[in-house]
Amino acid sequence: MKPTLVLVGRPNVGKSTLFNRLTRSRDAIVADIPGLTRDRHYGQGRLGDKPHLVVDTGGFEPVVKTGILHAMAKQTLQAVDEADVVLFIVDGRQGLASQDKIIAEQLRKTGHKILLVVNKTEGMMTAVITAEFHELGLGEPCAVSAIHGDNINDLVELALADFPEPEQEDEGKERNPKIAIVGRPNVGKSTLINTLLGEERVIAFDQPGTTRDSIYIDFERNGKRYTLIDTAGLRRRGKVQETVEKFSVVKTLQTIEDANVVVLVLDARNEISDQDAHIAGFILETGRALVVVVNKWDGLDNYQRETIKREMTRKLAFLSFAKSHYISALQGSGMKNLLPSIDQAYAAAMAKLPTPQLTRILMAAVEKHSPPRGGISRPKMRYAHQGGSNPPLIIVHGSMLNHVAETYRRYLENTFREAFKLEGTPLRVDFKAGASNPYADKKPTPPTELEAKQAHSRRRRNRKKYG
Repeated sequence: MKPTLVLVGRPNVGKSTLFNRLTRSRDAIVADIPGLTRDRHYGQGRLGDKPHLVVDTGGFEPVVKTGILHAMAKQTLQAVDEADVVLFIVDGRQGLASQDKIIAEQLRKTGHKILLVVNKTEGMMTAVITAEFHELGLGEPCAVSAIHGDNINDLVELALADFPEPEQEDEGKERNPKIAIVGRPNVGKSTLINTLLGEERVIAFDQPGTTRDSIYIDFERNGKRYTLIDTAGLRRRGKVQETVEKFSVVKTLQTIEDANVVVLVLDARNEISDQDAHIAGFILETGRALVVVVNKWDGLDNYQRETIKREMTRKLAFLSFAKSHYISALQGSGMKNLLPSIDQAYAAAMAKLPTPQLTRILMAAVEKHSPPRGGISRPKMRYAHQGGSNPPLIIVHGSMLNHVAETYRRYLENTFREAFKLEGTPLRVDFKAGASNPYADKKPTPPTELEAKQAHSRRRRNRKKYG
């Protein structure tokens, strides 16, 4: 097991900046705004000689007993329970705060190893800046600068000093399928993740925009490992006004591109909006495998349910390749077949398609329905092979293929999808024409005066000979 380092501290002390430094990533959103991080955020530590996990947490305010700040504090305490080492971050420029003393007292009760990290100390005398923090009684403070990287390697070595070298892992081990949960704000994405996990892993609060970052969560079900990704809700561009929310939208779009399978969550109690269609279009454009989930299905009468299904058929017809599930994440109903559909979509996205079989299917499709003429010639298709996965890419070789109509491309896509039973993933067909005529674009060289006279003489002789 990899040791886990959990970053704890009051808001805006630089926890997310330190998280990004330790993981050598930009996975955590960083801005000069208190309370930006709300959920636990896991990452692979990439500093030091020993592999480890790093957990970013929201600003810890244990004295607040209600609302979103209380939910954030609960998330922080759950992360501390999972910790091997707690990195308690304080702000060296603001000095010791009364809230730091309260947090230190809370952490001391847990019995975990605690390292006191004084952040934002760049350009300052270490002995002077750390002196007042001895009052917390947590041992020698470590002065660092997360934004500049000062003393970060020393901090990691100190945190991992008590842990043995890990056993070597199999290099050929398959990675977990990454499943992104996306949708508009307040459709129940976090509730769905908590139901899948069987615990309150991410904050589910009756307030749009609760989730602001993309949260990666590993879990296992029926012997299979997955990585779930909770994302911020995507709303229309005109509605995105806060700087924080703009960052969240970018992170969500990046997460969709990073995922293997996307679960698009819709709200059954609201009509299918243009924004739902825009999100679906982006998923389709990135080529990710897809499962559609209609949440909050409980409590609807038959007329409302039929209305939603008609709306999906009308507005999301281009997602006909994806399976749909009608569930209540809060009640846990309709969830039984969700993971099998995700497995099926992932398998389809990563399928290996043999070249001989692809070519036979291509020839049968062309024999059944030939491509329409493009100009004076008809496109000729000779063979096909696979060019990539997630989404499956099929490359067709032949001649005059730049004249193939878009409708015929879709015909081939549907033919290949049906032949290989690729349900749950987009499929793309690209055309690659053979070598073109090297003289096609060259203008003929005008004849010389002598060649012109000779040609004129030949024509005169032919007229005399043949009349």
